[in-house]
Amino acid sequence: MSRILTGITSNNIPHLGNILGAVLPAIKLSKKADNESLFFIADLHSLISQKDATARIESVNSVAATWLAFDFDTQKNLLYRQSRIPEVCELTWYLNCFTPYPMLANSHSFKDKSDRLSDINSGLFTYPVLMAADIILYDAEYVPVGKDQIQHLEITRDIASAFNNKYQQEIFVLPQVKIDENVMTIPGTDGQKMSKSYNNFINIFLPEKDLLKVVKTIITDATPLEEPKNPDTCNVFTLFKLLASEAQIAEMRNNYLKGGYGYGHAKTALYELILTKFEKPRARYNELMSNPDLLEKELQVGEAKARTRAQEKLKQVRAVLGF
Repeated sequence: MSRILTGITSNNIPHLGNILGAVLPAIKLSKKADNESLFFIADLHSLISQKDATARIESVNSVAATWLAFDFDTQKNLLYRQSRIPEVCELTWYLNCFTPYPMLANSHSFKDKSDRLSDINSGLFTYPVLMAADIILYDAEYVPVGKDQIQHLEITRDIASAFNNKYQQEIFVLPQVKIDENVMTIPGTDGQKMSKSYNNFINIFLPEKDLLKVVKTIITDATPLEEPKNPDTCNVFTLFKLLASEAQIAEMRNNYLKGGYGYGHAKTALYELILTKFEKPRARYNELMSNPDLLEKELQVGEAKARTRAQEKLKQVRAVLGF
């Protein structure tokens, strides 16, 4: 069995780009019979920039509800809040004591902001060490990451290897990077990559009227209704074909090419497709968000399992360190 670990950022409600590009592929991977997935919500990491407690709780709940709404199996796999596993903080301190300063000074997470040192807290500087602790605490074998995170996995391997070499024992598994070259880049309402920072995202969990308003903001050209349109240069069609069946895509393409079909029609079709495609996840998400006790119960299932494994690993670490 392959053990796969993924950290999930706890920043606001996951949008359509997150769902298509990360959530659904990860859940598909977790359903393979020979895989076990550990998905943690990185709420400790969020403290680097997010200091508001209420906003953090809401974001964490939203992220958890999203994964559960898309049928992540918490019996076969683990979904847990990073902050509920205190062992990760203890291991982070131990690993800090094996991590050379230049390694952290050269990490992208620090260097990208090093021209504004007054804005950098030590949490950002030691972010790769906490990330390493998140991974090696559970003997994770594979870590799916984007190309921008490869360096952090290399740091994790270097730290774990240094620890193993120091004590001449294989205490930590050296994780392998797993890159999905087919990860989709989902366009936002303005055609750029869908991102909260661009404010061009589609939140599929919005009430129907609010969702329709967002879909209607998708930028299109000024081709008149009666004229043919190029589907391959249209943001609406690009999003539509990511969700639609082959027959639906062919029909929409034909509508564009024959003329007499406006962008308003296309936006309405996309909106209706979102409601149909995500009917069950929307209902499940709203059920979980309106019932925090149910959400808490789901999370605690994974957290109990994660703590058991974390305690076992930390016992090994303490023994070799003499604690």
